[in-house]
Amino acid sequence: MRRFLKIPIFVFLAILFLGCNTVISKEKKRYVKKPNLIFYLADDQDVYDYGCYGNEKVNTSAVDRLAKEGMIFNNAFTAQAICAPSRSQLFTGKYPLKNGCFANHTATRPDIKSVTTQMKNLGYEVVLAGKSHVKPANVYQWDREWEPVPKKDVPRDYIPLDSIEGYFKTSKKPFCMFITSKYPHGKYFDVDNPNAEDIKFYPFNENKKNNPEYIKSKAGYYRSIEEDNAQIEAVLKLVDDYLHDNTLFIYSADHGVSGKFTVKDIGLKVPFVVRWPKVIKPGTTSNQLIHYTDVLPTFMNIAGGKSTGDLDGNSFLPILQGEDVEVNKYVYGVRTNQNILNSEIFPSRMIRDKRYKYIRNFNSIEVVEQNLTGKPNVDYFIKRGANAHKNEPLEELYDLRNDPFEQNNIAQNPELQRIKEELKQDLFSWMKAQGDFLDDSVGNMPIITPKGKKGFKLDQDTPRRKIPDSIKNTLKKNDYTIIEHW
Repeated sequence: MRRFLKIPIFVFLAILFLGCNTVISKEKKRYVKKPNLIFYLADDQDVYDYGCYGNEKVNTSAVDRLAKEGMIFNNAFTAQAICAPSRSQLFTGKYPLKNGCFANHTATRPDIKSVTTQMKNLGYEVVLAGKSHVKPANVYQWDREWEPVPKKDVPRDYIPLDSIEGYFKTSKKPFCMFITSKYPHGKYFDVDNPNAEDIKFYPFNENKKNNPEYIKSKAGYYRSIEEDNAQIEAVLKLVDDYLHDNTLFIYSADHGVSGKFTVKDIGLKVPFVVRWPKVIKPGTTSNQLIHYTDVLPTFMNIAGGKSTGDLDGNSFLPILQGEDVEVNKYVYGVRTNQNILNSEIFPSRMIRDKRYKYIRNFNSIEVVEQNLTGKPNVDYFIKRGANAHKNEPLEELYDLRNDPFEQNNIAQNPELQRIKEELKQDLFSWMKAQGDFLDDSVGNMPIITPKGKKGFKLDQDTPRRKIPDSIKNTLKKNDYTIIEHW
């Protein structure tokens, strides 16, 4: 102590300053290591309509570039092939039934901690640039939010590139940004004299090769994909111009348009391409099962946090770092037809591993008589839903290794009954854990509606659905199952 007191004051201050500076340097180094996280989300684009996924007839050069510079996932999924439910799981790390948004245009449960809360707690700014389609505002509290930008003589609004560029130039903290495009979602561009030879067909649509209306729509869809490709190229240029290598960039599309509203892979399987310089080896591929619910836990993991126990997803950070590890044994899917334009009662659930897929159609024509309630006005809509999908059986099982487009239902194959039962029982367990309003019994076919609102109006006309005058406005409040949080 006496020796210490003899040190001149200026020497003591210098030592103190250097010590503090070392701490600051370490803190700055730790801070710099946190990467920026960018997730580009397209709207309604089939996984099969990319060059890097095998379609040489569509221009997706920007996504193809990302695949060459990073990693492409061949087994990435959303749980619901519809806009709001797909996005809600991406932002919450929870499947649609648990987060509450399992019908289109409905809200996430108000007590959910979404990506905005989770990532802010880990030192990130959280930004939405483009289409939202999620609510309520108290769950999704973006630090910055920029609306899509209208332009003349085009079918859809554009991403806010000027705002994105300004933010890239001036950002001081690590950020998590979702750039959400409105393309290629219809309305599509109008293409003159489209040619079927310019379209790639698959088993699920090859019967439409000679359909002029379909070919014209598909040509417009390809043109809209090309327009979005230009937007992705512009964003990547901004990333290259303004951000350092420590930026993770993910590209995906919220669901497939050809399988919209279904639980088929053409609806639920999504493109998923990730670039992260100096972390991901360029030109790599992963066949592991990942899911939209895995994105938030992965982001939290990258940011130095841990996933909370109430999230459904798992971090796939080890895969990005080069480890070929299983993230999910199964992924699941949900179909809720109510609150879409046709609004027929025909709910479905799905479970899938890498090879086999089981689908349960709870209001199939096979069991509709057991689902009836004895109330003529209610039973009219239950029968209507079953008849609208009369070609879809109670059970479907597919061997995806040999039948990737789900053309051959093998649910009745006696050699596969053990596999089917295992998948079925796991599906029912998952449904129970999710708080599903359906269960494993037959004869439980609720019609659902929000609490305290006018509801889904099953007994009224929509632009795509006409109801006989004798049945209009006959459903009463007690005919519905009330979903509390909507």
